[in-house]
Amino acid sequence: MKAESTVKEAIVLSPSDNVAVALRDLKSGSLITLDVGSLRLTVKLIDNIPFGHKFALKDIPKCSLVVKYGHTIGRAKRDIKAGEHVHVHNLESLTSVHSVCRGEGA
Repeated sequence: MKAESTVKEAIVLSPSDNVAVALRDLKSGSLITLDVGSLRLTVKLIDNIPFGHKFALKDIPKCSLVVKYGHTIGRAKRDIKAGEHVHVHNLESLTSVHSVCRGEGA
């Protein structure tokens, strides 16, 4: 019988979060299981996720809000798939001068 690891690989602090934060370098293809509120969620990573970086817990449509630690941290510049790395290449500030979402009802 294989023992289940008790080492956390990522953290989610609020049930409203749609991203998690990697607590170590995580490899593409890994299955990450997280407790989100009263739910247990498993996400298959589609990118390598560096320590301290974010990955999507679920699909995040273009121009939707990205929530980390219960706070809105920006908006998706494009559709983001569950398990995808979330960073400056697909995330914009709510105050961005060059917003791809402005005027799209986000």
